[in-house]
Amino acid sequence: MTAATDGALPPWRQRLRGALKREGRQVSARWLQLATVAADGTPRVRTLVFRGWSGAAQLELYTDGRSSKTAELTHQSQVELCWLLSKAKQQFRLRGAAAQVAPAADQSQWRSLSPSGRALWGWPHPGQPFQSEAPFPQELPEDAPIPEHFIVVQISIQQVELLDLSHHPHQRLRWRHDDDWREQRLNP
Repeated sequence: MTAATDGALPPWRQRLRGALKREGRQVSARWLQLATVAADGTPRVRTLVFRGWSGAAQLELYTDGRSSKTAELTHQSQVELCWLLSKAKQQFRLRGAAAQVAPAADQSQWRSLSPSGRALWGWPHPGQPFQSEAPFPQELPEDAPIPEHFIVVQISIQQVELLDLSHHPHQRLRWRHDDDWREQRLNP
């Protein structure tokens, strides 16, 4: 049986787990870049924090529903993530489709954030002109109500490429969901 049919993790997840372990407790190990397409067809890229897995090939990110990112994901759900793990000398490129999901009824995603992490959703509308009198709380308690603009984005991964810079020559591998996550070596 393959990873896609037996419920096991895809092979790229195991490699990603190993690379993350080599990063140690570096906060930057949870940062990944999300590439989207704006309504005018131009590219957009920004850094988000990896929040967890909601399936073997489905990861979660949190975003502010008032940001342009949510409109971009509604316009075009196909995205690519770039996850650079510098200590491991590995770059993962994850391609897939994003779906915006409301927070869980049990508030587990909201509560998983630190008080300072929750505070970001108490800030004024992102991308609007700065007003010095606007509130920028430093913390929000765990029991603070979930703002309507707290959005969980689930990305269903369809393809993964790994560029491993620790070898000579560099090693480049690809896995595709529609090929049962079979590993294919590519020229770097």
